[in-house]
Amino acid sequence: MAAQPPPPPPPATAAEAASFARYVAGVKAEARRSGLRPAMLERAFAGVRVNTRVIELDRRQPEFTLTWEQYRSRIVSATRIKTGRDMYARHRALLDAVSARYHVAPGVIMGIWGLESNYGVSSGGFHVVEALATLAWEGRRAKFFRSELMDALKILDSGDIAPAQMVGSYAGAMGQPQFMPDSFLKFAVDWNGDGKRDLWGNLGDVFASVANYLARSGWAGQLPWGEPVRLPPGFNPALAGREHQRTLSEWAPLGVRAGARVAPSTKAAVLLPGGAGGEAFLAYHPNFLAIRRYNPSDFYCISVGLIGDAVTI
Repeated sequence: MAAQPPPPPPPATAAEAASFARYVAGVKAEARRSGLRPAMLERAFAGVRVNTRVIELDRRQPEFTLTWEQYRSRIVSATRIKTGRDMYARHRALLDAVSARYHVAPGVIMGIWGLESNYGVSSGGFHVVEALATLAWEGRRAKFFRSELMDALKILDSGDIAPAQMVGSYAGAMGQPQFMPDSFLKFAVDWNGDGKRDLWGNLGDVFASVANYLARSGWAGQLPWGEPVRLPPGFNPALAGREHQRTLSEWAPLGVRAGARVAPSTKAAVLLPGGAGGEAFLAYHPNFLAIRRYNPSDFYCISVGLIGDAVTI
């Protein structure tokens, strides 16, 4: 017999709903004082209420941490790579144009797009204003989520997206590249010049915004993100880790040699995501760190690189 899905969380109590309503009234007042349009605010908060599912997801702690092998198998899957190759072939001209402007490789854009929303298929189904208002009101990270909520309202006020179409993750990450509102305001791009930064439905805007994020995070156009590397027998794992950068000319006497055509002066770190004896990677500076500014997980960053390399060959 198949396991039954967990029951939905209970609705908010009357006292919680009243407290939330007062909180929202305060947010609206602050937004009006900052110059946001009252009519937009009424549309943005129409029907918004405490979303107890959002609170449940935010509080949930994972039962276990995936090993690198488990994560790699799940994320860098044959299905994701096949889909990515099909999508890359379909959108190659657009990706090449974006890459030429921002000097960011199409592969890393594809890797992020594939991981964040499965190439636009899964962008999240939560009303972003409701999710952020719920988390800001709930209070565990009130300052952070209130700031993100105010940024989301600024996006709505600018006309980039209608309130009903502003959907994303339970934590407020939006659109196909899963930008938080703060990142949207900093990095989102109107690629096609229609006056809107549409990260939900316009692929030019999606690709250019990811590229802009990476370019402004230090991406160096001529370098790869990194590459798998074969370590010599007896390699000392204490030399691995992002904090142990050396130039490739310094790594070479230690038996660590790059396969990519990269200048000997390039700095790199050896990463062992699965521990000593497992897969090894050279992570090139500054590009690997640029991906980490998007998501500060080595597993994520390596997977972005592997997917991007596999789909753009």
